[in-house]
Amino acid sequence: MCRSIKTLRPPALPHEATEDDVRAAALQFVRKVSGFRAPAAHNREVFERAVDEIAEATRALLDGLEVRGGGGATRVPEPADAG
Repeated sequence: MCRSIKTLRPPALPHEATEDDVRAAALQFVRKVSGFRAPAAHNREVFERAVDEIAEATRALLDGLEVRGGGGATRVPEPADAG
């Protein structure tokens, strides 16, 4: 698999995966599978649709996972804004 895609759940991430994290992973997956870093104009729509659908499936997967044996919580809340 593509080495650029990282695990998007704790404890691999110290916080809940952001939409940017999920979209970046989906983009890397589509790039790997399609063999294109950036699509030609005539393939842009299908490329972007694939990224959107994979990002949606990824979010559903992360939201549905139940991680056991890790000391309790499935998800780690994002840190509070310091501002």
